Amino acid sequence: QGQLVESGGGLVQAGGSLRLSCVASGRTFSGYAMAWFRQAPGKEREFVARISWSGATIYYADSVKGRFTISRGNAKNTVYLQMNSLKPEDTAVYSCAVAVGWTTYDYWGQGTQVTVSS
Repeated sequence: QGQLVESGGGLVQAGGSLRLSCVASGRTFSGYAMAWFRQAPGKEREFVARISWSGATIYYADSVKGRFTISRGNAKNTVYLQMNSLKPEDTAVYSCAVAVGWTTYDYWGQGTQVTVSS
């Protein structure tokens, strides 16, 4: 088994910043890419960012490019999402997951709420 636990969400004004963390426990996910997703009320879950095991390959959704930065901790079991210049439309539950395939994700965390007020 293994699990992911997210933290760092909260309420912030538009233009503000938050840093989300995702810690893996129970097993190592050596060699796996990891990603952040988000789901706003009444909307489908959408991809936010993905980072390879080495950190050398990163992808972002167009909606967050230039504002969000994904990174991995030195121990590789932690993934961060630095979110700057937040907008009300960034309001959602943010979850992390392990990329077990190119488009397949597993070991979803419970999510952390991010609310951006205007």
